[in-house]
Amino acid sequence: MPRAREPRQTDTRSLTARSDPRPGWFPTSRVKGVRRWQFLPFAKDGKTRKTTMKKTLAIAAITAATTLAGPFAPAQAEQPALVLYETKGQQTIRQEGIAFVELDPDAPDYGQILAQMPLPPNLISHHIFYNPARDRAYLTSLGRSELRVLDVTSFPFRTKVVPVPGCDEVLDTIAMPVPYPHGITVHDGIDRMLVTSTINPKDPTDLGESIVVIQPSTGKVLSTHKVSDKPSPSGTAPVEAFFVPGVEPPVAYITNMAEGRIWIAEWQPESKTFSFRGDFDFAATGQGMALEVYFNAAGDRAYVTTALPGHLNAFDISDPRAPRHLYAVEAAGGAHHLVFSPDGNRAYVQNSLINIPGMNDGSISVIDLVAGKKLGTIDTFKDAGLTINTIMLTPEAEDFHAH
Repeated sequence: MPRAREPRQTDTRSLTARSDPRPGWFPTSRVKGVRRWQFLPFAKDGKTRKTTMKKTLAIAAITAATTLAGPFAPAQAEQPALVLYETKGQQTIRQEGIAFVELDPDAPDYGQILAQMPLPPNLISHHIFYNPARDRAYLTSLGRSELRVLDVTSFPFRTKVVPVPGCDEVLDTIAMPVPYPHGITVHDGIDRMLVTSTINPKDPTDLGESIVVIQPSTGKVLSTHKVSDKPSPSGTAPVEAFFVPGVEPPVAYITNMAEGRIWIAEWQPESKTFSFRGDFDFAATGQGMALEVYFNAAGDRAYVTTALPGHLNAFDISDPRAPRHLYAVEAAGGAHHLVFSPDGNRAYVQNSLINIPGMNDGSISVIDLVAGKKLGTIDTFKDAGLTINTIMLTPEAEDFHAH
């Protein structure tokens, strides 16, 4: 059955820039001539919907904070970031969107929402990726078979929805020898791509255990490697793979999500193959669900998030083939993606893994990477009954790593 056409969402300005509020939005106050709007959910009879879920109605609080006098101007903020948010858990009234949040602790609006763009409430937005020119952003979805392409050269970001599958410009399809591809990392210098086999999206008990090696120039599958020391099916669920920047011969770190362990892939120039071996075991430190790896600008530190109970781990990778664990800082349930401060001394960790109960805290943990301690949290979304799916710096930022 054809999908019903979605209403056009071309006007994604901050609500303060709208002359007429959308249905359900009502003025709450004026601050320096800027009218603020608050969302109140209504029943069919026009009366305010009653609910015992205080956090559902707390969505109004975040909306009141998402006001900005005129179009969003990155130059007016010290370190704005983009987050994808959605309603936490299974609340009756759902909300999704893209929000701009201030991360500079010295800014007067630190931790506050600068602007937001609504998304369909059943999209389940997942990741944001920029193209090399950083004039386009690509927003992936778990709830719909579509890709959203955003023009980020000016605000408001204009959006084009591309159906997937059904895209008119599919260039090629690579048949995988194992199911559930997820994490991908590419090294152009050796013409190799590593792809993880992770988890059945319809059955979370059906887990992969392999890494597939592909030659990108030809699309040829070269080999498949089990990343587990246990008998099959081991259910280790490798989720992400990352080549360590600037290392020759190349080395990649692989996070085994279910096993809670790092595996290392080392390039062997003579045979033009990879060797794989297990390395750091987070389970020995009381952690589980290893997820992401981020590298600092100097290339001598790697930072790994674990979702249970939620930590950021620092590794000395002066010898990238023998990473040395330095510390683990408690974040919150679902510790997942992060961004760095401009000086690289702080990390802002987004705490939620696809809204799974117990791993969907919804806060942003602020970590001092030099001292190895947590400085505080940004609870703006959590306090409004929302959780965050990802965090990215805005496209003009000179960041040195992105997921």
